[in-house]
Formats: sequence, C-alpha cells, structure tokens
Amino acid sequence: MSNLALYAICLGVPMIFGLWAQRSVKGTFQKFSEVPEDTGMTGAEVARRILDANGLQGVPVNAVPGELSDHYDPRSRSVNLSEPVYGAATISSTAVSAHEVGHAIQHAKAYFPMTVRSALWPVTAFASNTWMILLFAGAILGALNLVIVAIALYAAVVVFQIVTLPVEFDASRRAAVQLKTLGIANPEESVGVRKVLTAAALTYVAGALAAISMLIYFALSYLGND
Repeated sequence: MSNLALYAICLGVPMIFGLWAQRSVKGTFQKFSEVPEDTGMTGAEVARRILDANGLQGVPVNAVPGELSDHYDPRSRSVNLSEPVYGAATISSTAVSAHEVGHAIQHAKAYFPMTVRSALWPVTAFASNTWMILLFAGAILGALNLVIVAIALYAAVVVFQIVTLPVEFDASRRAAVQLKTLGIANPEESVGVRKVLTAAALTYVAGALAAISMLIYFALSYLGND
C-alpha cells in the first residue's frame, strides 16, 4: 500500500467522520435548544436538583464562558456549564447539564474507568505536549529511538482517548436515569435528550477513532520497514 493511500485511510476517513460528528452535535444541540423543557428548569437548576438528590450538595454548579464548553472538573469537584446551558430551560440544556452531573456521580462512586482516566491524565498531558516534537526530531535526524519514544508517548494519548469512551457513555446513561427517576424529563422529552447525548457521544467516538488511526499510520510509516 502506498504512503498516500495509507494516509487517506488512516487520517482522511477519521477526519471526515470527525467533522461530521462535530457538525452533528452542533446541529442537534441547536435544534433542541429551541425546544423548551416542560418543568421550566434551567440547566443550572437541573444540575443542582440531580446533585442534591444524590447527596452531592457540596458540588458547586458554575457558569463558564463559551459554547459547548461544559465539563466536570474532578480537581475542584465542580460542574461547569456554558452560558447557553446554565441559564436556559431547554431540552439541550437539560441533557448537557445532566450529563455533566453524571460525571460528578461517577466521581463520588469511584467509577473505575473514571479513576483510571484521572490517573492517566498527568501522563497524557505530558505526552500530548511532547510526542510530536520527538517524532519530528527523530524523523529529521534519522534517530529511530526518538521515533519509537514519540510513538510510545502518542500511544498513551490513544489509551486515554479509549478509556474516555466508557466514561462518557456511562455519564449519559446516568443522566437519562436521573432525569427519568426525578421526573425532570417526560417520555417525549427523553427522546430529545437521548438525541443530544448520542450526538455528543459521537464526537468522542470520532476522537478515539482518529487517535487509533493516527497511531496505526505512524507505526506503519516509521516502523513498518524496520
């Protein structure tokens, strides 16, 4: 297989899928941002309701700037919601806020994949900032050892991406259960919630696929003939 064909398969296809996933999540979020939630609860209120129901009164819910910048910070044990989610009472804000609280519940219950992901983060942060420099240096200098180290570091990034998948899927599962149990989303609204969460999950699948494909590309390109 030519290097160009390998590049197209390992990098081009995942990139196209990733772009489609990003467009899908933005489109789905926007669509259900225009559908009001029957209870009238904002994203912040939904998050607070679920947190309190699970004995997590000490976990704050903060507003952060940006769009789709929502996240749970395990270091500060805080749920952070973007402005379009924090103050809106829509299907999208309900889904996203519940998902982020799902991570807080995972943390409180020491959910194993999340524990592993947190343990991997320091190594992943270092690897993310280092592997490309070493790869380029090794390729330019013809130093195979540097290339091997670079690919090994990138492999750590790939493992992190893979471990992220069950963490995100489980957070969405917990979100759906909480919304149903607490009566926040009725059956019709749950359909919209599921669509928002599924679209978001696709971005993580795309990220993992791209990372795995790139690792294969580097391994075959730099090590395949050695």
